[in-house]
Amino acid sequence: MKNILSGIQPTGDLHIGNYFGAVQNWVRLQEEYNCFYGVVDYHSMTMPYKADQLRENTWKMVFYLLACGIKPENLFVQSLVPEHAELAWVLSCLTPYGELSRMTQFKDKTDQLKETDKEAFVSAGLFSYPVLQAADILIYHADYVPVGKDQEQHLELSRNIAQRFNFQFDKEYFRHPEPLFTETPKILSPADPSKKMSKSLGEKHYINLFGDEDRVRKQVKSAVTDTGDTPAGTMSPGVENLFEILRACGQLDAYTALMTDYKAGALRYSNLKETVADALAALTSAFRERLHTLHADKRAVKAQIQDSSAVIRKRAQQTLKEVREITGLLSMKV
Repeated sequence: MKNILSGIQPTGDLHIGNYFGAVQNWVRLQEEYNCFYGVVDYHSMTMPYKADQLRENTWKMVFYLLACGIKPENLFVQSLVPEHAELAWVLSCLTPYGELSRMTQFKDKTDQLKETDKEAFVSAGLFSYPVLQAADILIYHADYVPVGKDQEQHLELSRNIAQRFNFQFDKEYFRHPEPLFTETPKILSPADPSKKMSKSLGEKHYINLFGDEDRVRKQVKSAVTDTGDTPAGTMSPGVENLFEILRACGQLDAYTALMTDYKAGALRYSNLKETVADALAALTSAFRERLHTLHADKRAVKAQIQDSSAVIRKRAQQTLKEVREITGLLSMKV
Protein backbone atom coordinates (compact mmCIF):
# COMPACT_ATOMS: atom_id res chain seq x y z
CA MET A 1 0.00 0.00 0.00
CA LYS A 2 1.05 3.60 -0.60
CA ASN A 3 2.11 5.83 2.30
CA ILE A 4 0.17 8.85 3.53
CA LEU A 5 1.36 11.52 5.96
CA SER A 6 -0.68 14.28 7.54
CA GLY A 7 -0.48 16.29 10.73
CA ILE A 8 -2.48 18.60 12.93
CA GLN A 9 -1.31 21.21 15.40
CA PRO A 10 -2.45 20.86 19.02
CA THR A 11 -4.12 24.25 19.34
CA GLY A 12 -6.94 23.39 21.74
CA ASP A 13 -10.45 22.40 20.74
CA LEU A 14 -11.17 20.37 17.64
CA HIS A 15 -14.08 21.97 15.79
CA ILE A 16 -16.44 20.57 13.19
CA GLY A 17 -14.55 22.37 10.42
CA ASN A 18 -11.38 20.45 11.36
CA TYR A 19 -13.33 17.20 11.43
CA PHE A 20 -15.25 17.53 8.17
CA GLY A 21 -12.32 19.19 6.41
CA ALA A 22 -9.59 16.73 7.42
CA VAL A 23 -10.00 14.21 10.24
CA GLN A 24 -13.07 12.47 8.82
CA ASN A 25 -11.10 11.84 5.64
CA TRP A 26 -8.08 10.59 7.61
CA VAL A 27 -10.27 7.94 9.22
CA ARG A 28 -11.43 6.71 5.80
CA LEU A 29 -7.92 6.67 4.33
CA GLN A 30 -6.73 4.21 6.98
CA GLU A 31 -8.48 1.41 5.10
CA GLU A 32 -6.59 2.01 1.86
CA TYR A 33 -3.13 3.31 2.80
CA ASN A 34 -0.28 3.05 5.27
CA CYS A 35 -1.08 6.14 7.30
CA PHE A 36 1.13 8.26 9.53
CA TYR A 37 -0.80 10.92 11.43
CA GLY A 38 1.13 13.29 13.63
CA VAL A 39 0.18 15.69 16.40
CA VAL A 40 2.77 18.25 15.34
CA ASP A 41 3.70 20.02 18.55
CA TYR A 42 7.00 21.33 17.14
CA HIS A 43 4.94 23.42 14.73
CA SER A 44 2.91 24.91 17.57
CA MET A 45 6.10 26.44 18.96
CA THR A 46 6.31 28.85 16.02
CA MET A 47 3.62 31.06 17.59
CA PRO A 48 3.57 32.46 21.15
CA TYR A 49 2.65 29.71 23.61
CA LYS A 50 2.92 28.51 27.21
CA ALA A 51 4.78 25.27 27.94
CA ASP A 52 2.16 23.69 30.21
CA GLN A 53 -0.60 24.58 27.75
CA LEU A 54 1.30 23.03 24.85
CA ARG A 55 1.73 19.76 26.74
CA GLU A 56 -1.92 19.71 27.76
CA ASN A 57 -3.14 20.55 24.25
CA THR A 58 -0.92 17.86 22.72
CA TRP A 59 -2.50 15.11 24.81
CA LYS A 60 -5.94 16.62 24.33
CA MET A 61 -5.53 16.40 20.54
CA VAL A 62 -4.30 12.81 20.82
CA PHE A 63 -7.46 11.83 22.70
CA TYR A 64 -9.66 13.77 20.27
CA LEU A 65 -8.19 11.99 17.24
CA LEU A 66 -8.57 8.58 18.83
CA ALA A 67 -12.19 9.37 19.70
CA CYS A 68 -12.77 10.33 16.05
CA GLY A 69 -11.57 6.93 14.86
CA ILE A 70 -7.85 7.32 14.19
CA LYS A 71 -6.14 4.01 14.93
CA PRO A 72 -3.53 4.29 17.69
CA GLU A 73 -0.92 2.45 15.63
CA ASN A 74 -1.16 5.19 12.99
CA LEU A 75 -0.76 8.06 15.45
CA PHE A 76 2.41 9.68 16.77
CA VAL A 77 3.48 12.83 18.59
CA GLN A 78 6.01 14.76 16.54
CA SER A 79 8.35 15.69 19.40
CA LEU A 80 8.61 12.01 20.37
CA VAL A 81 10.29 11.51 16.98
CA PRO A 82 13.17 14.05 17.17
CA GLU A 83 14.51 12.85 13.82
CA HIS A 84 11.98 15.24 12.24
CA ALA A 85 13.99 18.17 13.58
CA GLU A 86 17.32 16.70 12.49
CA LEU A 87 16.10 16.09 8.95
CA ALA A 88 14.64 19.61 8.87
CA TRP A 89 18.12 21.03 9.49
CA VAL A 90 19.63 18.96 6.67
CA LEU A 91 16.84 20.00 4.31
CA SER A 92 17.06 23.67 5.35
CA CYS A 93 20.61 23.68 4.00
CA LEU A 94 19.16 22.75 0.61
CA THR A 95 16.29 25.25 0.67
CA PRO A 96 16.71 28.67 -0.99
CA TYR A 97 15.91 31.67 1.19
CA GLY A 98 13.94 33.22 -1.67
CA GLU A 99 11.65 30.22 -1.96
CA LEU A 100 10.86 30.35 1.76
CA SER A 101 10.23 34.10 1.62
CA ARG A 102 7.43 33.50 -0.89
CA MET A 103 5.45 31.26 1.47
CA THR A 104 2.12 33.06 1.96
CA GLN A 105 1.36 31.64 5.40
CA PHE A 106 4.40 33.35 6.93
CA LYS A 107 3.01 36.71 5.88
CA ASP A 108 -0.52 35.81 6.99
CA LYS A 109 0.56 34.69 10.46
CA THR A 110 2.92 37.63 10.87
CA ASP A 111 0.06 39.99 10.05
CA GLN A 112 -2.10 38.11 12.56
CA LEU A 113 0.48 38.71 15.29
CA LYS A 114 0.95 42.36 14.34
CA GLU A 115 -2.79 43.00 14.51
CA THR A 116 -2.69 42.63 18.29
CA ASP A 117 0.79 43.98 18.88
CA LYS A 118 2.84 45.95 16.35
CA GLU A 119 5.99 45.01 18.26
CA ALA A 120 5.05 41.32 18.43
CA PHE A 121 7.89 38.80 18.40
CA VAL A 122 8.06 36.91 15.10
CA SER A 123 10.29 33.85 15.34
CA ALA A 124 12.66 32.44 12.74
CA GLY A 125 10.80 29.17 13.30
CA LEU A 126 7.65 30.71 11.84
CA PHE A 127 9.65 31.59 8.73
CA SER A 128 11.34 28.20 8.32
CA TYR A 129 8.60 25.83 9.48
CA PRO A 130 7.69 24.82 5.89
CA VAL A 131 11.07 23.01 5.86
CA LEU A 132 10.06 21.11 9.00
CA GLN A 133 6.79 20.34 7.26
CA ALA A 134 8.76 18.94 4.33
CA ALA A 135 10.79 16.82 6.76
CA ASP A 136 7.54 15.50 8.29
CA ILE A 137 6.49 14.29 4.85
CA LEU A 138 9.77 13.06 3.42
CA ILE A 139 11.00 11.22 6.50
CA TYR A 140 8.28 8.57 5.98
CA HIS A 141 8.68 8.56 2.18
CA ALA A 142 5.06 9.61 1.83
CA ASP A 143 3.48 9.05 -1.57
CA TYR A 144 0.47 11.27 -0.86
CA VAL A 145 -0.46 14.08 1.46
CA PRO A 146 -4.16 14.88 1.94
CA VAL A 147 -4.26 18.67 1.72
CA GLY A 148 -6.55 21.57 1.05
CA LYS A 149 -5.76 24.09 -1.65
CA ASP A 150 -4.32 26.48 0.97
CA GLN A 151 -1.53 23.96 1.72
CA GLU A 152 -0.67 23.14 -1.88
CA GLN A 153 2.16 25.70 -1.90
CA HIS A 154 3.89 24.01 1.04
CA LEU A 155 3.60 20.60 -0.59
CA GLU A 156 5.13 22.02 -3.76
CA LEU A 157 8.06 23.17 -1.61
CA SER A 158 8.42 19.62 -0.24
CA ARG A 159 8.63 18.25 -3.77
CA ASN A 160 11.19 20.90 -4.74
CA ILE A 161 13.32 20.05 -1.71
CA ALA A 162 13.13 16.32 -2.48
CA GLN A 163 14.15 16.98 -6.06
CA ARG A 164 17.04 19.22 -4.98
CA PHE A 165 18.27 16.64 -2.48
CA ASN A 166 18.20 13.89 -5.10
CA PHE A 167 20.02 16.10 -7.63
CA GLN A 168 22.60 17.38 -5.12
CA PHE A 169 23.61 13.88 -4.10
CA ASP A 170 22.96 12.21 -7.46
CA LYS A 171 20.61 9.66 -5.97
CA GLU A 172 16.87 9.09 -6.39
CA TYR A 173 16.26 8.78 -2.67
CA PHE A 174 13.27 10.89 -1.66
CA ARG A 175 9.92 10.40 -3.32
CA HIS A 176 8.07 13.38 -4.74
CA PRO A 177 4.88 13.46 -2.63
CA GLU A 178 1.68 14.23 -4.44
CA PRO A 179 -1.39 16.03 -3.06
CA LEU A 180 -4.40 13.87 -2.36
CA PHE A 181 -7.30 16.17 -3.06
CA THR A 182 -10.61 14.83 -1.85
CA GLU A 183 -13.98 16.48 -1.75
CA THR A 184 -14.07 18.11 1.66
CA PRO A 185 -16.63 20.68 2.75
CA LYS A 186 -15.56 24.19 3.63
CA ILE A 187 -17.33 24.97 6.89
CA LEU A 188 -17.86 28.63 7.68
CA SER A 189 -18.28 30.55 10.92
CA PRO A 190 -21.87 30.36 12.21
CA ALA A 191 -21.50 33.93 13.48
CA ASP A 192 -19.95 35.35 10.31
CA PRO A 193 -20.41 33.13 7.23
CA SER A 194 -18.11 35.37 5.22
CA LYS A 195 -15.21 33.75 7.10
CA LYS A 196 -13.94 30.19 7.46
CA MET A 197 -14.65 28.52 10.80
CA SER A 198 -11.67 29.24 13.03
CA LYS A 199 -10.77 29.21 16.72
CA SER A 200 -8.66 32.34 16.26
CA LEU A 201 -11.82 34.37 15.58
CA GLY A 202 -13.30 33.57 19.01
CA GLU A 203 -15.65 31.04 20.59
CA LYS A 204 -18.79 32.12 18.75
CA HIS A 205 -17.09 31.45 15.42
CA TYR A 206 -16.57 27.70 15.80
CA ILE A 207 -18.56 24.68 16.97
CA ASN A 208 -16.58 22.39 19.25
CA LEU A 209 -16.70 18.78 18.03
CA PHE A 210 -16.75 17.62 21.65
CA GLY A 211 -18.82 20.49 22.97
CA ASP A 212 -21.86 20.39 25.20
CA GLU A 213 -25.03 19.54 23.27
CA ASP A 214 -26.94 22.55 24.58
CA ARG A 215 -24.21 24.89 23.37
CA VAL A 216 -24.06 23.20 19.97
CA ARG A 217 -27.81 23.62 19.55
CA LYS A 218 -27.66 27.23 20.70
CA GLN A 219 -24.93 28.05 18.19
CA VAL A 220 -26.88 26.51 15.33
CA LYS A 221 -30.07 28.25 16.43
CA SER A 222 -28.32 31.63 16.47
CA ALA A 223 -26.38 31.03 13.21
CA VAL A 224 -26.53 33.91 10.75
CA THR A 225 -28.65 33.16 7.69
CA ASP A 226 -29.45 36.22 5.56
CA THR A 227 -27.31 39.34 5.92
CA GLY A 228 -29.39 41.44 3.57
CA ASP A 229 -26.73 41.81 0.88
CA THR A 230 -27.25 38.53 -0.97
CA PRO A 231 -28.17 38.99 -4.67
CA ALA A 232 -31.68 37.91 -5.62
CA GLY A 233 -31.94 34.28 -6.61
CA THR A 234 -28.70 33.38 -4.79
CA MET A 235 -28.44 31.31 -1.64
CA SER A 236 -26.89 33.32 1.18
CA PRO A 237 -23.55 32.06 2.59
CA GLY A 238 -25.15 31.42 6.00
CA VAL A 239 -27.91 29.21 4.60
CA GLU A 240 -25.45 27.46 2.28
CA ASN A 241 -23.21 26.78 5.28
CA LEU A 242 -26.06 25.11 7.19
CA PHE A 243 -26.85 22.92 4.19
CA GLU A 244 -23.13 22.05 3.89
CA ILE A 245 -22.99 20.99 7.53
CA LEU A 246 -26.12 18.86 7.09
CA ARG A 247 -24.66 17.10 4.08
CA ALA A 248 -21.32 16.59 5.84
CA CYS A 249 -23.17 14.90 8.70
CA GLY A 250 -24.43 12.35 6.18
CA GLN A 251 -28.08 13.40 6.47
CA LEU A 252 -28.67 13.22 2.71
CA ASP A 253 -32.43 12.55 2.82
CA ALA A 254 -33.02 15.56 5.05
CA TYR A 255 -30.65 17.61 2.88
CA THR A 256 -32.58 16.72 -0.28
CA ALA A 257 -35.98 17.41 1.27
CA LEU A 258 -34.98 20.79 2.68
CA MET A 259 -33.21 21.77 -0.54
CA THR A 260 -36.44 20.99 -2.41
CA ASP A 261 -38.29 23.31 -0.01
CA TYR A 262 -35.68 26.00 -0.60
CA LYS A 263 -35.99 25.81 -4.38
CA ALA A 264 -39.77 25.98 -4.05
CA GLY A 265 -39.49 29.06 -1.85
CA ALA A 266 -41.07 27.17 1.07
CA LEU A 267 -38.03 26.70 3.32
CA ARG A 268 -38.35 27.83 6.91
CA TYR A 269 -34.97 28.61 8.39
CA SER A 270 -36.13 27.37 11.77
CA ASN A 271 -36.72 23.90 10.29
CA LEU A 272 -33.31 23.92 8.63
CA LYS A 273 -31.58 24.93 11.86
CA GLU A 274 -33.43 22.35 13.92
CA THR A 275 -32.47 19.58 11.50
CA VAL A 276 -28.84 20.67 11.46
CA ALA A 277 -28.79 20.90 15.25
CA ASP A 278 -30.21 17.36 15.53
CA ALA A 279 -27.59 16.02 13.12
CA LEU A 280 -24.71 17.69 14.96
CA ALA A 281 -26.08 16.63 18.35
CA ALA A 282 -26.08 12.99 17.25
CA LEU A 283 -22.58 13.26 15.80
CA THR A 284 -21.00 15.06 18.75
CA SER A 285 -22.76 12.83 21.27
CA ALA A 286 -21.07 9.75 19.79
CA PHE A 287 -17.67 11.42 19.95
CA ARG A 288 -18.16 12.55 23.54
CA GLU A 289 -19.02 8.98 24.55
CA ARG A 290 -15.85 7.64 22.93
CA LEU A 291 -13.80 10.38 24.57
CA HIS A 292 -15.29 9.55 27.95
CA THR A 293 -14.28 5.90 27.50
CA LEU A 294 -10.72 6.90 26.60
CA HIS A 295 -10.50 9.24 29.59
CA ALA A 296 -11.45 6.36 31.88
CA ASP A 297 -7.91 5.01 31.46
CA LYS A 298 -5.77 7.98 30.46
CA ARG A 299 -2.52 6.41 31.58
CA ALA A 300 -2.97 3.35 29.36
CA VAL A 301 -3.90 5.50 26.34
CA LYS A 302 -0.88 7.74 26.80
CA ALA A 303 1.39 4.72 27.11
CA GLN A 304 -0.14 3.31 23.92
CA ILE A 305 0.65 6.49 21.96
CA GLN A 306 4.16 6.66 23.38
CA ASP A 307 4.61 3.07 22.16
CA SER A 308 3.16 3.81 18.71
CA SER A 309 5.40 6.88 18.45
CA ALA A 310 8.40 4.68 19.30
CA VAL A 311 7.47 2.17 16.60
CA ILE A 312 6.94 4.90 14.01
CA ARG A 313 10.22 6.49 15.12
CA LYS A 314 12.10 3.40 13.93
CA ARG A 315 11.09 4.28 10.37
CA ALA A 316 12.35 7.83 10.88
CA GLN A 317 15.61 6.57 12.34
CA GLN A 318 16.18 4.38 9.29
CA THR A 319 15.65 7.37 7.02
CA LEU A 320 18.11 9.47 9.04
CA LYS A 321 20.68 6.68 8.97
CA GLU A 322 20.47 6.65 5.17
CA VAL A 323 20.43 10.46 4.91
CA ARG A 324 23.57 10.68 7.06
CA GLU A 325 25.35 8.25 4.75
CA ILE A 326 24.20 10.05 1.61
CA THR A 327 25.10 13.55 2.87
CA GLY A 328 28.49 12.71 4.34
CA LEU A 329 27.60 12.98 8.01
CA LEU A 330 29.11 10.53 10.48
CA SER A 331 27.08 7.50 11.42
CA MET A 332 25.60 7.27 14.89
CA LYS A 333 27.13 4.63 17.15
CA VAL A 334 24.44 2.09 18.03
